Amino acid sequence: MRCFLLFLVAMLSLFSPVAYSHEGNSELVEELIIYGRAQEMLGLAGAASEGIVGFDDIRLAPLMRVGELVEAIPGMVATQHSGTGKANQYFLRGFNLDHGTDFSAFVDGVPINMRTHGHGQGYLDLNFFIPEMVATTSYRKGPYSALAGDFSSAGSVDFQLYDELDEGALNVTVGTFDFRRILGSSRFDTLGGTLTAAADYSVYSGPWEIDEDLEQTKFFLKYKVPIGIAVAKLSLLGYSGEWNSTDQIPERAVSSGLIDRLGYIDPDLGGHTDRYGISAQLEFENWEATAYLVDYDFGLYSNFTYLLEDPVNGDQFEQIDKRQTFGLRIDVSNQWTAGSLPVEFRWGSDVRVDDIGDIALYQTFARQRIGTVRRDSVVESSLSGYGDFGLKITDTLRVALGLRADYFEWDVDADRIENGGAGSDFLLSPKFNAAFRATDFLEVYLNWGRGFHSNDVRGNTITIDPVSGAPAETVDPFAQSNGAEIGARFESGEKLNATVTAFWLELDSELLFVGDAGSTEALGASERVGVEFSTFLRVNDWLAANFAYTYTDSKFKQYEGAGREIPGAVESSATLGLNSVWANGVFASARARYLGAAPLIENNTVRSEASLLINAGVGYRMERMEFRFDVFNLLDSDSNDISYYYASRLPGETIGGVDDVHSRPLEPISARVSVTFHW
Repeated sequence: MRCFLLFLVAMLSLFSPVAYSHEGNSELVEELIIYGRAQEMLGLAGAASEGIVGFDDIRLAPLMRVGELVEAIPGMVATQHSGTGKANQYFLRGFNLDHGTDFSAFVDGVPINMRTHGHGQGYLDLNFFIPEMVATTSYRKGPYSALAGDFSSAGSVDFQLYDELDEGALNVTVGTFDFRRILGSSRFDTLGGTLTAAADYSVYSGPWEIDEDLEQTKFFLKYKVPIGIAVAKLSLLGYSGEWNSTDQIPERAVSSGLIDRLGYIDPDLGGHTDRYGISAQLEFENWEATAYLVDYDFGLYSNFTYLLEDPVNGDQFEQIDKRQTFGLRIDVSNQWTAGSLPVEFRWGSDVRVDDIGDIALYQTFARQRIGTVRRDSVVESSLSGYGDFGLKITDTLRVALGLRADYFEWDVDADRIENGGAGSDFLLSPKFNAAFRATDFLEVYLNWGRGFHSNDVRGNTITIDPVSGAPAETVDPFAQSNGAEIGARFESGEKLNATVTAFWLELDSELLFVGDAGSTEALGASERVGVEFSTFLRVNDWLAANFAYTYTDSKFKQYEGAGREIPGAVESSATLGLNSVWANGVFASARARYLGAAPLIENNTVRSEASLLINAGVGYRMERMEFRFDVFNLLDSDSNDISYYYASRLPGETIGGVDDVHSRPLEPISARVSVTFHW
């Protein structure tokens, strides 16, 4: 497969039918810089906290990991506590979203989050993307849109991939810590339509004492063709990744000199992911339909507590998830007038089936299975519908009422028969949005909505803890949320825009199924109150800046222990981005990301430290050649990428282990150089 992808990369560069002129090769390309952040949203947006990012916002900024694509969303941060091939940890509005439990993502309308996943509910892995194929990023925060369903309480994002490319490209990138990447992409006009193709192959050792040995292979094909008054699109995406990982490590092991800060405790961690998907879209003037099928295979070896549970063999475990996911979505928009009042009615429906043939948790030693905690097969289905009725009451006032209905059913076939079973549940989520155009440059918004995330359905059918054998408490199928915000948006053409928002979000009391343990864990109801500010400024023809800041106060509503702090709930974050493009072909970009401190236990006596990360890049574009140099962690910060606090046991320590901070540092300063040939 990898040899085929490398061959495809070469063929894309040799046989593209896109022609270029040999005349004036010494002339520089005159580019029109387009920033998605500059797009005017007054009169269109339903909330101050929604927007569009894309085009040069994505192309210019240095990108170390694919998951960092979400950091284009103001206030969102992506970190990593394991190997590069694993899904990122995400932070937004005071949420440590883990791998995506309360933040949903879509690619061309196809859902990415995984329900009832072997590692974590809502598992959101963006590694299968080829970043250069992302055209725009549309985002919403909060549960105010009727379109937002499962996993969308904190927010959602829809990545739109290019229907066609303006030019072909062959890119070669090399970097420190043995980073190597080759990417080929092009467009082919054939059979009355347009075929867009890309192939991507990369390897990476990383700075860790254990070679990460990352190997990722990706391909992307999209065929677009007009059919009468409609446009049809057919897309294929493929990804295969393997990696070793150095997970978070106990700080006592580093301070004592037992290991280096880039060292490890367990040398046998890592995983693999294979993801292949096909989707078809049919677009008319006022409605569109999307059908998709995804084949997915995931395996992961982890060890967070070392010798705490099993002093002889250790606590290493393997999680696997093999599934096929398929679905169909229809979205319709109708507009008319009621008397003299403009009316818009949006409605739609989607059905999704996750056929999980094998989802399991094993005890392992040096990646060899020595015991089965639990092994199941699950079929989980959902049928959803939504309606959103928007009315422009006056020239300055818009109001929208929305309602979403979600029906889930599931069937769990468990290795321990008493933990299996079937069930179903139904949920209604109302929404309200209002926008008032105060001036030609200012719009004010009021939003309220109810949202939810589904829980791992194995937690709904469980009766016996698979480890202890004790009775287990079942999980509600849905964890509901209620949220509201008031915000304002200021725009002055495409030169300046700014938004300010005050928000509130409440999560109901819930029980969660923990994939790392194969059982349930109780968490209390929570409440988050915060403010955020974001702005985009096009200073002149060659310089643009963007800035975002978020502060959130996050608390458990009630807690029987020593405190109400939510572990991992970051209190503040800020980003500053600068993009420059000169007429002589030189371009540059810099991005600073501040991630504030967070409580690591409920009484706030143990906290993570704040971190500052700066990435920067500079390049030069001629007519057909482009050179680029990127530096990551420019200040060589030794802060942590992520921190946790829990008990673990190292060799020689007493039974019961030691409570300690476990962290993974930011990767040290590194650099990458790339050369791209365009045609």
